[in-house]
Amino acid sequence: MIYTPLPLSGAYRIDLERREDSRGFFARCFCEDEFSRHGLKARWIQINMSYNRSRGTLRGMHFQRPPEADAKVVSCVRGAAHDVIVDLRAGSPTYGKWCAVDIDETNKSMIYVPEGFAHGFQTTRADTELVYFHSTAYAPAYEGGIRYDDPTLSIDWPIPVTNVSERDLAHPLIGDIEPFRL
Repeated sequence: MIYTPLPLSGAYRIDLERREDSRGFFARCFCEDEFSRHGLKARWIQINMSYNRSRGTLRGMHFQRPPEADAKVVSCVRGAAHDVIVDLRAGSPTYGKWCAVDIDETNKSMIYVPEGFAHGFQTTRADTELVYFHSTAYAPAYEGGIRYDDPTLSIDWPIPVTNVSERDLAHPLIGDIEPFRL
């Protein structure tokens, strides 16, 4: 696997090292030893899948607060998505900054999202499926989010948003939440 640090400390784009032949390719998409050598969480408690019918669907920006903050590895197994993370860690030099990675069924890229980040995505193709590996179990009492269209963040979504939940529309702005102390 190829680990490329993202502009936000602790976050990575992970690309597969394909071994190709006439049959197709084979690649490792997780190795506990490699993740650990890069200082990444290597124990996954929960795996979730998200299916999205429409192009332009937006989900986010979600997080779990400490002490149930979780790291994630997100991949796109069908379709395409513009995946965005926001640093919410108190004292981080990149607090309130965001970055994005385009993940799709062809590039097979994954994004490693450290604890203390909000995460969301927008589908850029119809019938898009994402798979998430989580380092902690879902804890409803600690879930939260920030607005995907927060003017302070000015996230650059690639296409118009066509579908977003009422729950996601009701999230507060980043200035209305406490930074995470991990």
